[in-house]
Amino acid sequence: MRKDYFIFMPSVPGSLEEEWEQCFVQVLNRTGDGYRLLKLNVFIDSADPDFFVKQKKYIGNFLIDRMGSQCPAISITIHPPENPWKVSAEGMFIKAEAAEVITKFWKSIPYVILGPESKKEVWAAGLGDDILSDSTRSAAVKSFEMISGILDQEEMSYNDLIRQWNYIGNILEINKGYQNYQIFNEVRSEYYSRNRTVQGFPSATGIGMKLGGVYLDFCAVRNSPAVKIRAVNNPNQVNAYQYGQRVLKGLIEKGKPAKNPPQFERALIIANNHWKTLFVSGTASIIGQETIGKGDVAGQTQVTIENINKLIDAGYLGKLTGQELSRGRCTLIRVYVKDQADFCVVKDICGEHFPEAPAIYIEADICRDDLLVEIEAEYSF
Repeated sequence: MRKDYFIFMPSVPGSLEEEWEQCFVQVLNRTGDGYRLLKLNVFIDSADPDFFVKQKKYIGNFLIDRMGSQCPAISITIHPPENPWKVSAEGMFIKAEAAEVITKFWKSIPYVILGPESKKEVWAAGLGDDILSDSTRSAAVKSFEMISGILDQEEMSYNDLIRQWNYIGNILEINKGYQNYQIFNEVRSEYYSRNRTVQGFPSATGIGMKLGGVYLDFCAVRNSPAVKIRAVNNPNQVNAYQYGQRVLKGLIEKGKPAKNPPQFERALIIANNHWKTLFVSGTASIIGQETIGKGDVAGQTQVTIENINKLIDAGYLGKLTGQELSRGRCTLIRVYVKDQADFCVVKDICGEHFPEAPAIYIEADICRDDLLVEIEAEYSF
């Protein structure tokens, strides 16, 4: 079902709480325009784990207390906005009359059900332990167990996952020979191999997060003959789940024959007779399986956009879905930039290529130390 995205930025610099409350006023104004908020991503600047956990609880409780039965799924992560801001937010909305929307809880975590039971979507966010463990494996296991709990509660399964966001603390760090991102990939593979029986994988983003821990967001769609879900490949890129061992960092975990590659599709299109949505996974400057444009943020941004353009061709997508499609409308780009000093360069290039799309820019480490930018997107057809 078509979603509308809006970006919320403070208007006056202040404390984190002051800037957040400025953003929240804008959120309320948008809901007053006849929209229902489904999911809210809040990105904050924090260098201290105790401060982050305190602010995460403050913002989460703030939303639950004020929005009640209208509360969205909530994701709060350490991803600094462009200086000088301490907070930014991205909201996913639907017209209030477009579909039935219900907020439910798994333990204390709000999540959202959209649509009738036979076609329902589940949107959940912020799945992770607020005790920011330095053990990526234990943190990832806790996050996946939360996914399992919500899916079980909704009588759904990992087969229904279509979109996943993976926020991995200190993603590039290597401890005793094991890289945090690779450890996360091992845990993801374990859960998928035990719980997923359909061919292919969700669309996904795997991105760094300041400090430790792991947080996951996901969307699951009830498997139905009326809904077509198709993987979208880029002919210029090796599928991530087919990467060779050479590009995977760190040691092989004990007892395993090899390192597991990242398990996600380059994009996924979801289509029925009424709507088509393309989820473009986190995309970077990779051709084949090699990084292109090392040290050149402008060049990497251009290659990244060219890779996205390979995924949005209406003719190709029409063949996948068996439906004639017109040119898609980009409804969101989220741009992860490794270095604050590169924000202006990246924003200028993205503004030229995505002039009408809502866009949010945040600071984050990418999954390779030589990658400087990553872009994810959503399209409506």
